[in-house]
Amino acid sequence: MEKRKGPRNYGFYEKFSYYVPGVADMFILLAWLLLGTLLSGLLVIPFVALLGHEASSQYTTFISYPLMFIPPMIYASVKSRNSSMVAKGLKLDSSHFSPLGGVLCALLVMLGTLALGMASDPLANLLPEMPKWLEDTLKGLTSNDNLLLNFLLVSLFAPFFEEWLCRGIVLRGLLGNHIKPVWAIVISAAFFAFIHLNPWQALPAFLLGCLFGYVYYKTGSLQLTMLMHFTNNTFALVMANLDAFKDADKLSDVTGPQAYWILVAASALLLVLVVRAFRRIPMERPEGNMDPVKPLFEE
Repeated sequence: MEKRKGPRNYGFYEKFSYYVPGVADMFILLAWLLLGTLLSGLLVIPFVALLGHEASSQYTTFISYPLMFIPPMIYASVKSRNSSMVAKGLKLDSSHFSPLGGVLCALLVMLGTLALGMASDPLANLLPEMPKWLEDTLKGLTSNDNLLLNFLLVSLFAPFFEEWLCRGIVLRGLLGNHIKPVWAIVISAAFFAFIHLNPWQALPAFLLGCLFGYVYYKTGSLQLTMLMHFTNNTFALVMANLDAFKDADKLSDVTGPQAYWILVAASALLLVLVVRAFRRIPMERPEGNMDPVKPLFEE
């Protein structure tokens, strides 16, 4: 029996390569995430007690958000380590960019993310009016009063942790368990939508999750989907701090109806072109272009 070195997958992510969860484990991960949410909420209570709600609110989310992912990360790491000796795994991050190339892929996914956000805006307008408490919460995450904290939370923490869970663990696991790719992408996008816990964020999250999932399926690149998530969240952060958009209820209030629908149509066309470009990437494996890793011990 020969001992092999573990997969090299830029450090942190290699801890999870041998954990390839199926549908049942997806619900276990969700339970761990909910437990993490509860524990992180309890941990910030002292801050609220000492500083008061208003003084501490800018820091409690910044502290509690990453903490909620610690339980599912520990669970996934332990499961991966226990399977690593005898089971095959799949890398969380691969680089199947040919024939487009990494730079062009990065540019296309950023454009595609922005295009999807614009093309789906009419659907978001069909939702009922957002509750005042949720509106205030979301404005607090994008206000320029705490711009640095909000950037770290919205543009860096959210893409890192949510892509690790929803694409790197859930989608990779579904694809690795031979779930039909279209269903694996849809299920993981629904999981992504659900963890946002409200329809006003869940609808765009589901649509974006489908696009993120398709890119991950074609390239195996978690870095690309993090870039997409970063692009979406940072664009929202910037837009929320532009004077022209602060008091507008809808984008069409700023652009005017005619320009709005031209933007929607142009964005839909751009999105189609981006998806067609990624169709050119050949599939090395029917379950997706995630690189396999061998067990640490093999005959």
